[in-house]
Amino acid sequence: MTTIVLIVIITALLFDFTNGFHDTANAMATSIATGALAPRVAVAVSAALNLLGAFLSVEVAKTISGGLVNEAAITPTVIFAGLVGAILWNLLTWLLSLPSSSSHALFGGLIGATWVAAGSSAVNFSTVVGKVLIPAFLAPLIAGVVAMTGTYLAYLLSKRRNSETVGRGFKIGQIASASLVSLAHGTNDAQKTMGVITLTLITAGTLPQDAGPPTWVILAAGLAISLGTYFGGWRIIRTLGKRITHIETPQGFAAETTSAAVILVSSKLGIPLSTTQVCSGAIFGAGVGKRLATVRWGLAGQMALAWLFTMPAAALMGAIAGWIASTGTLGTVLVAVGGAAVAAGIYALSRIRPVSAATVNDPVVQPRPATTKP
Repeated sequence: MTTIVLIVIITALLFDFTNGFHDTANAMATSIATGALAPRVAVAVSAALNLLGAFLSVEVAKTISGGLVNEAAITPTVIFAGLVGAILWNLLTWLLSLPSSSSHALFGGLIGATWVAAGSSAVNFSTVVGKVLIPAFLAPLIAGVVAMTGTYLAYLLSKRRNSETVGRGFKIGQIASASLVSLAHGTNDAQKTMGVITLTLITAGTLPQDAGPPTWVILAAGLAISLGTYFGGWRIIRTLGKRITHIETPQGFAAETTSAAVILVSSKLGIPLSTTQVCSGAIFGAGVGKRLATVRWGLAGQMALAWLFTMPAAALMGAIAGWIASTGTLGTVLVAVGGAAVAAGIYALSRIRPVSAATVNDPVVQPRPATTKP
């Protein structure tokens, strides 16, 4: 392996790490919010199951390595630039506590860097539309409707039962359903990094075209996303678990079961779905499914804007990084140093108002409406 290939592999694993702590909330936010699992226990369980899930399928990895862009038209340097763009967008949305899509950040970064390096013809737009954009629109809607229906039925079937017994039962169910979401997350999101590393090895001539990810790639990607998951993206866990709606155990169970089903089906079909969008849609649906529940639709608008801008913003970052890196070795070094400096700055800003496992379940204080003096 050349030096640039090793750098790309390390960068891809760093992206996988940010994917882990960015998306921990997808599996465990509702279980933490309802008290079904303690925060540290939840992220440990999620980390272990993410690793296991990484070994269950490689269909999504094949879509990334041989579907989104023309691997014959790009180099490992292009992939490196795309990864830098994706990582920076992930960190920025994490700082803002917005559950944006790590998957779409990755796709946008790769597309932007590829476009600058090899032109628009090197991007397989039919695959982007069919396996990224259309699922991005449909998946959260489907998850929301199914979770809404499941929540309504859960309350309907349990309304004559003892509330404490119902609560205990759904908490046990939540442990199982949240674990299944973590397993599903490993089968989908961990594979995206596997696909990127495999694409890198193909462009470097180390692997033949259409090759699947080697075992060491699967293991490395699974470990990286698991480690990131264990560190816990407490900011986004707080957003999904506390700020959208007040989650009760029947709602959490319905949202998690729905999310797991949608993600597992997409993994089987090789669709690199945004697990963030699926889980967020399911939580909104669970909020609507309970009568008289309060759902913060203003936050939904903010999240929708983040989803809308994720691919273009990451593509712009990837394109800028790709343009600088294309100037030669010095350009690649500048991209690496500049990306590290921006990442360090974002982390420093996050320490001004930190969110930890100890504070993730603190009540969310809503701003008081403005009043006019008589």
